[in-house]
Amino acid sequence: MATGSALTLRHLSPRPPVSMSPSPSPSFSSSLHPLPKRRPRSSLAASNPRFPMPPIDFNDPFVSGLNAADSFDFWPKLRKGPDFLPSLDVVASSSFAPSRPRESLEVKTPPAQIDETRLLTEPPPDLESKLLYARIVYLCLPLVPVVSELIIAELLYLQGMNPHEPIYLYINSTGTAGDNGEPVALETEGFAVYDTMMCLKNEVHTVLVGTAAGHASLLLAAGTKGKRYMFPRARALIQQPRMPSYGEMSTSDLVIRTREALIQRNKFAELIGEHTGNSFEKVEKLMRGPFYMDFNEAKEFGLVDKMPTRKDKLMADVPSLDEWDIRAGITRTRED
Repeated sequence: MATGSALTLRHLSPRPPVSMSPSPSPSFSSSLHPLPKRRPRSSLAASNPRFPMPPIDFNDPFVSGLNAADSFDFWPKLRKGPDFLPSLDVVASSSFAPSRPRESLEVKTPPAQIDETRLLTEPPPDLESKLLYARIVYLCLPLVPVVSELIIAELLYLQGMNPHEPIYLYINSTGTAGDNGEPVALETEGFAVYDTMMCLKNEVHTVLVGTAAGHASLLLAAGTKGKRYMFPRARALIQQPRMPSYGEMSTSDLVIRTREALIQRNKFAELIGEHTGNSFEKVEKLMRGPFYMDFNEAKEFGLVDKMPTRKDKLMADVPSLDEWDIRAGITRTRED
């Protein structure tokens, strides 16, 4: 019991105080290391070269000049102590009250300036929009839903801008099929663009660059008569549509899909014959296998009218750079 009570009193008794004097007692010098002295905050900030804090003299002519030139009173004019930071006064204030009347704050912005030397090195922004200024619609991808939606939107946009000027449709597309001939979209995507062209008030001048296969050749033939162009090394192709692979299906579903494919093929052949001046039987016979055409064959078939020359107008007149800058209020600067 005596031992237990002695242990209890030993744990409950407070520890002896440690002396913080410069010369510790010999009993603690061997077991404890002396603690370093804490330097004042001012001496620590002054000795740290990474965070210099020079004093601010508000009577300095440069500081007073900034305060006079600025429209907002960011710098307190000795109404605080010398250790007061002027940025705290701005944060603490509820609003930025201008020191001068509001009329003096109104500044007339000069016209924007651009450097002509940068125009030759920087790419033009949004090239598709630049083409729309020349009333050019460029079909350069298969007629998947996203592409057909964009082409239709551009055609309607150009009609809304001016329903009297022609629209120039450049074609380099494989239609509703891919490069390997496999279908990538429904045939109705091509018919959607075709029906939109037929409803426009504008003339549509078609220009074939590259290739036009399937429904792309239909769009080429649907242009305004006499304004259907084809470059010398371009190729046109008409063929009957293919059915996509749907896997296993019932016989009734197979019959329905086959009937729908035949309907789409007959519509395509009728429209091609209507715009080229050929009979349905002739077009249907040529479509049984891929029928490729160069310029002479396409012209004989009635798909195109002529080959473009330098005198042919294949884009609308667009304002010059100086005219665009005058409209936008931009002045040019040239470095000689």
